Amino acid sequence: MVGQRDDLTPRTKTGIPGLDELIGGGLVRGSTTLLSGPTGAGKTIFGFQFLYTGAAVYNEPGVLITLETRPHEVRNEAMRFGWDFQQLEAENKLMIVDAASNRAGLPTFEKHALRRGFDMATLAEEIYAATSELRAQRLVLDSIMALDIRLGDSAEVRNAVYRISALLRELGVTSLLIGEFNGSPAHGHLGMEQYVTQGLILLDLEEIDSSLRRSLVVWKMRQTAHSLRRHRFVIASDGIRITS
Repeated sequence: MVGQRDDLTPRTKTGIPGLDELIGGGLVRGSTTLLSGPTGAGKTIFGFQFLYTGAAVYNEPGVLITLETRPHEVRNEAMRFGWDFQQLEAENKLMIVDAASNRAGLPTFEKHALRRGFDMATLAEEIYAATSELRAQRLVLDSIMALDIRLGDSAEVRNAVYRISALLRELGVTSLLIGEFNGSPAHGHLGMEQYVTQGLILLDLEEIDSSLRRSLVVWKMRQTAHSLRRHRFVIASDGIRITS
């Protein structure tokens, strides 16, 4: 048996077919989950799918804080899967906050963007403002690795993740923080980030018999009986789907 369903704890559906059954019916509402794995594993697509399904299917507005990809690139990538982010923005069901342009020293014409310099206080203010304005129930921050480049000190980055996680819990939004690493938390490849979030989902990209295969492990999920197995998944034309 996989994750036992918990009908007492409020849950947020992930929008990933086959995943909710592994984690007791969905993510604990108001929790923060670290979604981590190597380049190419599908982390950003996972985050997009979580936001799109929330807004389009469950009528749960969402905020995307993008620190690495500029918003027009985000919208183009989402449309590859039929996810019309621009339409959701027009309907006030989705807000994209451009932190990537500021970080790169480039101008932005986005309505929602960091314009006063990049620091934790400014980022926290923008998260609070965006979430409050939209009355958001979901949020994705892509990615926390950009904080490492900008802030420079690993201890400072971990403190930043802690502060962001605490703020998101206070706001009551169900959140995904996207990170990147290779290996297993058991081997010390993740820092304090794995301890300050309530959940940890690892995506992996392995070479097996000369082919690359994607898999997922729910490493940690507080308040939840969850699967401890490695599960295969694919990225199809309509997004991510668990296959085994």
